[in-house]
Amino acid sequence: MNDLLLIRHGETEWSRSGQHTSWTDLPLTARGEEQARSLRPVLADRKIGAVLSSPLQRARHTAELAGLPAPRVDADLSEWDYGGYEGISTDEIHRTRPDWFLFTDGVAAGPPEHPGESPEQVGARADRVLARIEELLRTADGDVVLVGHGHFQRVLTARRLGLPASAGALFTFETGTVGVLGEEHGRPAVVGWNTRTL
Repeated sequence: MNDLLLIRHGETEWSRSGQHTSWTDLPLTARGEEQARSLRPVLADRKIGAVLSSPLQRARHTAELAGLPAPRVDADLSEWDYGGYEGISTDEIHRTRPDWFLFTDGVAAGPPEHPGESPEQVGARADRVLARIEELLRTADGDVVLVGHGHFQRVLTARRLGLPASAGALFTFETGTVGVLGEEHGRPAVVGWNTRTL
């Protein structure tokens, strides 16, 4: 079985400031571009069998700068739809909801085109991605890489490990880093996390 490599996109203005960013299609900052380029030597020693990316430019540009083959775009790899919390930081949310926690409480309703997602809805989307790549993990000529976003990939990690979506809270994921999900004794396991070296 091939490893599953998760790459969080490089820094954007909103990831730097802590603002929730789902559909807002922000570019990488100069630092974010450097973070993405710094992954080239890390990935150079890995045999890559398939690359999938979120459709948003911050993910696709990270894949390009990291030297990955052109990714297949998968809309299910988009970030958690933050609904009414788009562009709002956790500190701002806590002013009116001091006990709010994304991974258990979800988000406030947003506009019709971006109503927001519950943790369970994000988990269901992660399950769809995992079902689609299961065959690739067994048969691709190398590792499978998913380039995307912090909160969504944390939920995907939890689901890959057989945990509920809310357990994504256990995996902080920095911009411009790699998480590696492999196996130990035939069971999914975290092999590396928040790393810039493999």
